[in-house]
Amino acid sequence: MTPAEAWATLRAGNERFVRDEPAHPSQGGDRRRELQAAQHPHTVVLGCSDSRVPAEIVFDQGLGDVFVVRTAGHVVDSTVVGSIEYGVEVLGASLVVVLGHTSCGAVAATAQTLATGEQPPGFVRAVVDRVVPSVAGVTSGAGGALAPATIDPDTLRTAHVRHTVGTLQGWSAALGAAVREGRAAIVGAEYDLAEGSVRLVEAAGDVGEQPLS
Repeated sequence: MTPAEAWATLRAGNERFVRDEPAHPSQGGDRRRELQAAQHPHTVVLGCSDSRVPAEIVFDQGLGDVFVVRTAGHVVDSTVVGSIEYGVEVLGASLVVVLGHTSCGAVAATAQTLATGEQPPGFVRAVVDRVVPSVAGVTSGAGGALAPATIDPDTLRTAHVRHTVGTLQGWSAALGAAVREGRAAIVGAEYDLAEGSVRLVEAAGDVGEQPLS
């Protein structure tokens, strides 16, 4: 698939999901056996680990269709980038989707840290540390602190999604080259927990649709 075809496939699947008419494609025994030797997913999804946002269900995809990487807050490190590169360069996926969502706990924890200076416990702090650079540019307040009254979860979430798209291009020479050459596109999208719908907010490469402002 081209990047635009892959995105159109995901779009169609999400529309089925929203209508409560999923097709549950490619989930039978024949498909399982077909995939024993190799996989050729059309899309890599970098999503949040949130149990309410399973990419295969949200986009109504089947076995072998999407190569999914999930971390809390869809934060990026070297192993995440390596996994995405594997999906694109080795498995041949033509689209990478960074999938954020409403009511993201990682974004909320980051906003709380910026507002109060209080750090979350244990290694949860590592997740917040990865989100901070994404949202720091849209915070306000004395000394760069974010006053609780000014917190806009939608603005912070979208900024984090867009920053993650840029990070993937900036960190990975392979992904950057794939986008420049038209072999792949990287998009940022947001999932609405209440509606079940996905909206495009950022696009690096042509996917046949303009992101919402």
